[in-house]
Amino acid sequence: MGTSYYKLDIENRDSVGKKATKEMRRAGMVPSTLYFKGEKPESIAVEKLKLYQALKSDQRIYEIELEGESQYVMVKAVQYHPVTDEILHLDFMRVRRSEKMTISVPLVLVGKPIGVTEGGILSQALNQIEISCFPTNVPEQIEVNIDDMELNSSISIADVSYDDEEVDIISAEDINVASITAPVAEEEITEADVDDSVDDSADGGEKDEKSEDSSDQKESSE
Repeated sequence: MGTSYYKLDIENRDSVGKKATKEMRRAGMVPSTLYFKGEKPESIAVEKLKLYQALKSDQRIYEIELEGESQYVMVKAVQYHPVTDEILHLDFMRVRRSEKMTISVPLVLVGKPIGVTEGGILSQALNQIEISCFPTNVPEQIEVNIDDMELNSSISIADVSYDDEEVDIISAEDINVASITAPVAEEEITEADVDDSVDDSADGGEKDEKSEDSSDQKESSE
């Protein structure tokens, strides 16, 4: 299912610099930059409340209105405050509905593998997968069924598929996605180790007894 559009309220940002940025944040706006290939970046400001709501949603493409025209953007980068985690600045990338774009979406493992049932440990090495698609066809996630994975087996991007001809997986096919390995058994103390330990104790005891006998004989002679 394709992604719907969440509308963000934006304003053109004519003033730049620390003073203008602080005033903007006090007014409930987040300074941002809008990029589009081959064009000069534009300075904009986004309404803070709607921005936070948008980022919490599962959507990845957002609708904005700039100079009276509806446009579509995706978040390219987010800068957070190191202490408060407040969003300080965003970079948006403009996209066209008629052109394919490259985007990363969540990669989700589904099912219960045979190898896990047999006692193996499942490890997921990749959580995001890179795809190429139109903005109207961005899937919320790509799922991989792992029911048939056996003990000591693994899957890579080459084993991942998506049932939509408009969506192309472009991550390298040899990238590892997940593996199932046998648990590492704890080393057990062998009987031989126990016997050696007992022998060592016995030898030590005999030496101590001999030492005590020698001391007694010395004291008697004196």
